[in-house]
Amino acid sequence: MSKTTTPFLHFFTIIFFFTLPFIHGNAQNVTAQEQTILLQLKDYWSSLTNISHWIPSSDHCTWPEVTCTDGRVTKLEIINNTISETIPTFICDLKNLSYIDLHENFIPGFFPKSLYNCSNLKYLDLQVNQLVGRIPDDINRLSPWLQVLNLSGNNFSGDIPASIGSFPELKSLQLSTNLFNGSIPPEIGNLSNLEELSLNENPFLPHAIPSSFTKLKKLRNLWMYITNLIGEIPESVGNLSALESLDFSENGLSGSIPNSLFLLKNLTFVYLYKNRLSGSIPRTVEALNLELIDLSDNNLTGTIPDDFEKLTKLTGLALFFNQLSGEVPVGISRLPSLINIGLFSNNLSGELPPDFGLHSTLNTFQVASNHFVGLLPKNLCANKALIGLVVFDNNLTGELPESLGNCDSLIVVRVYGNRFSGNIPGGLWTSLNLTTLMISDNLFTGQLPDKVGPNLSLLEMYNNRFSGEIPAGISSWENLRVFKASNNLLTGKIPKELTVLPLLSSILLDGNRLSSSLPSTIISWKSLNILNLSRNQLSGEIPAAIGLLPELLYLDLSANNFSGPIPPEIGSLRLSSLNLSSNQLSGRIPGEFENAVFDFRNNPRLCASNPALGLSSCQASPARKSNKLPSHLIATVSSILAVAFLVVLLYTILVVRTNRRRKHDLESTWKMTSFHRLSFTESTISSGLIENNIIGRGGSGTVFRIPINRSGAYVAVKRIWNNVKLDLKLEKEFLSEVQILGTIRHSKIVKLLCCISSHNSKLLVYEYMENRSLDRWLRGKNRPSTISGSFGYIAPEYAQTRRVNEKVDVYSFGVILLELVTGREARDGDESSSLAEWAWRHIQEGKHVVDAMDEDIKEPQYLDEISSVFKLGIICTSKLPSSRPTMKEVLQILLRYRHSSLHGGEKMIRNEYDVAPLLQNLKPERKLELNDSV
Repeated sequence: MSKTTTPFLHFFTIIFFFTLPFIHGNAQNVTAQEQTILLQLKDYWSSLTNISHWIPSSDHCTWPEVTCTDGRVTKLEIINNTISETIPTFICDLKNLSYIDLHENFIPGFFPKSLYNCSNLKYLDLQVNQLVGRIPDDINRLSPWLQVLNLSGNNFSGDIPASIGSFPELKSLQLSTNLFNGSIPPEIGNLSNLEELSLNENPFLPHAIPSSFTKLKKLRNLWMYITNLIGEIPESVGNLSALESLDFSENGLSGSIPNSLFLLKNLTFVYLYKNRLSGSIPRTVEALNLELIDLSDNNLTGTIPDDFEKLTKLTGLALFFNQLSGEVPVGISRLPSLINIGLFSNNLSGELPPDFGLHSTLNTFQVASNHFVGLLPKNLCANKALIGLVVFDNNLTGELPESLGNCDSLIVVRVYGNRFSGNIPGGLWTSLNLTTLMISDNLFTGQLPDKVGPNLSLLEMYNNRFSGEIPAGISSWENLRVFKASNNLLTGKIPKELTVLPLLSSILLDGNRLSSSLPSTIISWKSLNILNLSRNQLSGEIPAAIGLLPELLYLDLSANNFSGPIPPEIGSLRLSSLNLSSNQLSGRIPGEFENAVFDFRNNPRLCASNPALGLSSCQASPARKSNKLPSHLIATVSSILAVAFLVVLLYTILVVRTNRRRKHDLESTWKMTSFHRLSFTESTISSGLIENNIIGRGGSGTVFRIPINRSGAYVAVKRIWNNVKLDLKLEKEFLSEVQILGTIRHSKIVKLLCCISSHNSKLLVYEYMENRSLDRWLRGKNRPSTISGSFGYIAPEYAQTRRVNEKVDVYSFGVILLELVTGREARDGDESSSLAEWAWRHIQEGKHVVDAMDEDIKEPQYLDEISSVFKLGIICTSKLPSSRPTMKEVLQILLRYRHSSLHGGEKMIRNEYDVAPLLQNLKPERKLELNDSV
């Protein structure tokens, strides 16, 4: 070292050691300042929980929610917590803060412009909060280094600003599940580094796929399902060379699938289901990394491409609900990774390739409603993983493979509507996990087994050739809920052991050769809704025990040889349908049935007072007396009768005129439709429609409180405003809705006792609840009797737009459904959320529906129905209005469930609901269905 440099070295050394204490001191000051800021943040977010460890005496860099780099705070991560305050400006005093993750909290207000001052911000995640309004036009004032922006699951609305395309480093932009109802800016195509774009579940204005998106060369994931896409998928989608996942599902896209799509080398997931796509599936497939393809629910034609045989990584193929034809390529059955295949509801034909299940761990095999012929592949369960076999409504023949009898993984088997023959494999009856066995409409033979699997709950085997007696061992079928064996060759008597089964809700044994009398005692049919034993050779008297079944709604004993009187106990049942025709019954029908529309025909010795029932009259004619009265007595009596007749006539005219003036347009001729056993007549009700009995008026009519006897019993009568006669269509709609209301049986819903109508007046008669509000009736006497405002009932978008539409009403109705199922109030989700928000989190966290049910209604025989209502409530309370059903669709769903419960043998209803439980969610984001479990 030269002597000339030595003084300079000594100089800088002295300077370094002189300034070192100041540098160290400054670092200590910064550390103290950052801890102070964090403690201020703790005080500002007073609703925050589980941060008691944020105390001055501890090193803030050791707090789990805080990450430091070189002693400076760079990362703040407080997720799934209870923050219900805004984001303060001083958060950006943490100068090195580059990562903010506050997702799944309750942060309110508009987009936090306070974050504009966080100059080093690279990662911002505010998803699943309660942010509202528009994304500001100057959002580009956020840090230019921003790489991740996630605002999904909030309530942002309006347009996405064009300035969103001004972040040169942005890699991930997620804006899904909001209320954006404007347009998508083409400037997003300027984000040259973008790898992930999520815009799904927003009610955008109808729009085509922005052409600028095809400039995103680095884009790996593009999610735009439920965004009102229209038009065609452009061929230029093939320019997205890095694309791995594409989701355009549940939109209005039309035209054909572009050939370039399946040429993308990196493509792994394709979701185009529920659009209006037509034409054939591209024949050339070079996307050999494909794992999932869902093209279902479109109008695709042509054949399944042979090139699908090359997709060795394919785990799921969903092509159902299209118009595909031709045969299934043999090579698809040999794909080594195939787990789920859904080809049902097409026009496919030919034989099923025999190798299905032999080369892969097959979970679900669904090829129903096609034109397949030949045998069922025998190796479907070769890898012991098959849970669902759905092949109904084809032309398959032969016997079921014996291998299915050694497949304990099976949960659902639906093979009805084919031409299968022979015996059911013995092991299939007793399969450990089997819950559903539907083998109807085939040519199966054999006898019922003594034992079935411990979890079997639904057995449908009607329209076959099963013979022999119902075994006494049926008492061991303890979890059976539905037993439908109509139209077989069963003989012998109905054993009393059948009445032991506690969960049975439906028994259909009609159209067999059953004989002898019914068991005189019924041990445990407390849940039975439907009992159909018609068209057999049953005899003896109808057991009185049938009249003690508390839940029976449908009873059909027609076309047998029953004799004796109808037990009076049956009159106490709350039946929706009763058919006792074509028997040898005698005596008078129970008085409760005189005004009901039930079938008693072809019982020669049965009588009734109501001639409309088509039975002989029970009123005996008095014997004629031979003695003649004296002529003077006859004259006297005749005079008295004539005077009395005139008096009565004059009085009647006076009363009629008085009633007409008092009742205005109310008719004197009424028709009563009853839903319960009644202790009053229509005249009791009509005479009580006076001013003194009015207890309320509303937009649709007037409510009366009318006494029905001298012991102080009352009913509530709603007289619906209706000054003109309804046309036939509206009349039918009104009666249909009344029928539905009348059949509702729930301890928390006021009963509709009957409907009384004339040509221009409608009266709904309900049980009267003295001094009780609806809320008290729903909640019980230990809960508040008022609802604070309307929090919990109002849809999220209404709070921002103040605009009312039918989707707002659907949301409110969904909340009511959730209230009925859970027993909670609309505002009673948890500490700071509504019931709807709580229910959604309950589902998203993977919890069982049964855990959310009110204990008062959690009875085993109703779990399926209650679960369906809960799931319908979930769908109705979706944050996205466009994904909520209409009220017409809600009604149709409820009607279909009720109809399928009452008439489970009808293929039209069954086809719709049998497939849905096995539809696999090919992507995690796929929205919840009513039947989303096996």
